[in-house]
Amino acid sequence: MIKTTLILNKLHSADAHAFRWCAARKHRDQLAEISRWISRTGDGPWYAAIGLLFAAFGGDTGWWFFLTGLLAYGLDVPLYVLLKKSFKRERPFVRLGSSPYLLPSDEFSFPSGHTAAATVWATLISAYFPPLAPLAWCWALAVGASRVLLGVHYPGDIAAGMVLGGSCAAVALSVVG
Repeated sequence: MIKTTLILNKLHSADAHAFRWCAARKHRDQLAEISRWISRTGDGPWYAAIGLLFAAFGGDTGWWFFLTGLLAYGLDVPLYVLLKKSFKRERPFVRLGSSPYLLPSDEFSFPSGHTAAATVWATLISAYFPPLAPLAWCWALAVGASRVLLGVHYPGDIAAGMVLGGSCAAVALSVVG
């Protein structure tokens, strides 16, 4: 138990250092408005709306994309909530006394739900619509980066969100596949 605590403390220290480095970058205030917009594109209702468009107009591929997405998000959302409630990691602006550029919808930061959802999306786009994969991955990375720049997540939260989202998408693809 002591070794685990030491490892977690070292990981948090490195994560806090990386967060502070990001927070100290020039032009952070100017990036906040762009980051807010990018972050909003990662809100849940957009996935449902665009998924329905793919299902309606994407032929069989669009329909399978939609069904796989339902399964992936059906796994992702409860796991995300369970992890948030289990780890109860304070958001960086609370723990480090910084000011966020937006107020998050929940109290805890680990893992990043926006990043997990964006990673599910990018993974499924890669599987069903490969020509769109580079754009989807650039967008997913931008969503994760925006959450750090807005002061509501540590970089480690983003990495954990990517692992969670990618894992849920992989399971869904293997089941539907």
